[in-house]
Amino acid sequence: TFLFALKQYLHSQFVYTDGLACKMAYEAINNNQFDKIWEIDQELFALANAKETREGNKRIGRQLTKVINQLYNIELLKKYEAMIKSKEQHGHNSIVFAILCNELKISLPTTLSVYLFATATSLIQNGVRGIPLGQTDGQKILQELQPIFDQHVEIIMNLSEGEFGAAAPGLEIAQMIHEQLSVRLFMS
Repeated sequence: TFLFALKQYLHSQFVYTDGLACKMAYEAINNNQFDKIWEIDQELFALANAKETREGNKRIGRQLTKVINQLYNIELLKKYEAMIKSKEQHGHNSIVFAILCNELKISLPTTLSVYLFATATSLIQNGVRGIPLGQTDGQKILQELQPIFDQHVEIIMNLSEGEFGAAAPGLEIAQMIHEQLSVRLFMS
């Protein structure tokens, strides 16, 4: 079912890649290790095996950077945007989110919780549009996921950098197969 697939994605791909990247970037900012942020960007790009996933991550990262820079005056984010424009960096929403929340003095656990909620909400909305799933069913799925959000944040908080990208490869393989299909509703 969609709920099962979503739980699997959040527990593996999100926790060990996007969620952990957000944590690592947030902590790098706190420690003034800005080169570490740029390394995370490069690693996130390399971890996305499917071309459409890599390109989608870049588009979302660039767009989120642009929007946040129009709303807030964050020097680090301006630098990140300049590096994206000059193709020194690729851009990823987990890094943008970490920079924004750190600047706004939002705690790391709350940052991760909100990022997880936003990711789940976005995926559910894709499900509502792409499969026979109504808005109410989508909200019920989001409600059912609530208890695991805190568990996932706790897992991320306890992960080491050595576990970055340690997600199951099945989703990446499915994305690479999907991008070769002749008929699709969404990008991979």
